[in-house]
Amino acid sequence: MTILQVMSPLNASPSQILLSKPQIPSNSVYLPAVDLYRHPRLSSCYSSSKSNFNLVRKHSICSGFTVTCSANDSAKTTNEKPEYVREKSVSVVLLAGGQGKRMGASMPKQYLPLLGQPIALYSFYTFSRMREVKEIVVVCDPSYQDIFEDARDNISVDLKFALPGKERQDSVFSGLQSIDLASELVCIHDSARPLVTSGDVLKVLNDGLRVGASVLGVPAKATIKEGNSESFVVKTLDRKTLWEMQTPQVIKPDLLKKGFELVNREGLEVTDDVSIVEHLKHPVYITQGSYTNIKVTTPDDLLLAERILNNDSFVPA
Repeated sequence: MTILQVMSPLNASPSQILLSKPQIPSNSVYLPAVDLYRHPRLSSCYSSSKSNFNLVRKHSICSGFTVTCSANDSAKTTNEKPEYVREKSVSVVLLAGGQGKRMGASMPKQYLPLLGQPIALYSFYTFSRMREVKEIVVVCDPSYQDIFEDARDNISVDLKFALPGKERQDSVFSGLQSIDLASELVCIHDSARPLVTSGDVLKVLNDGLRVGASVLGVPAKATIKEGNSESFVVKTLDRKTLWEMQTPQVIKPDLLKKGFELVNREGLEVTDDVSIVEHLKHPVYITQGSYTNIKVTTPDDLLLAERILNNDSFVPA
């Protein structure tokens, strides 16, 4: 689990907020050491519809970061013309090469059955049904390719394969080498997150198109404490500034390639995909996702995923 901390906001009136870079959405997420921008302090107010929620926003100013949930909302507040991802313009890199040691199973967790279907096929089918997606590059051990090959007749997008690397970033780099050069966006997803919805995917795609890099995330619920090497508490972090990162993570191909050039040149290690872009000091947009988009890592997660799928209110499409 990756936790992103957003710096504490400072009080300011709307007249004090300067938007010096209009080409970037005014309520995007920015990295440290970037100019001050407006951001909404978010609270979720869930409606009675199955997979919809409304957002209540209060404006304040933030030193270094700004946060929001959707590009469509950004367009409304800035009177910008909304941008939408074109049909067949997205390459999905589906990471399915992990070992899943914490599951304690005889095979990698992403291939375990979830209500009779391999976990990895849930998001595979979700992406394949989206008109924006042109291809899915599955990064996996060749011995598991048949799982996806057998599903080829049920999808209408191109299917490719790439070999996994030693670390996550190596697997992403491997998948990146196989994407169509004409793709406008790369959408990277962990196959162990079977419950991502097409609605959330569409939001993060649109945000990635506008900003260049975007990631699904949810506000942290738990209290997070920083500890030292001897397991003593150093400090308690402000929960209101913490976000739990999910996938998909969406990046423009040229930007991702530049990030990899830097990471490889400097010998840097990253734990998620947008971290590669952060090293370039490029803004990264947080798209608020859903708490049901869990990563199946342990047997308890598998049971929770089954309960969510059996819930009539859950609509994956």
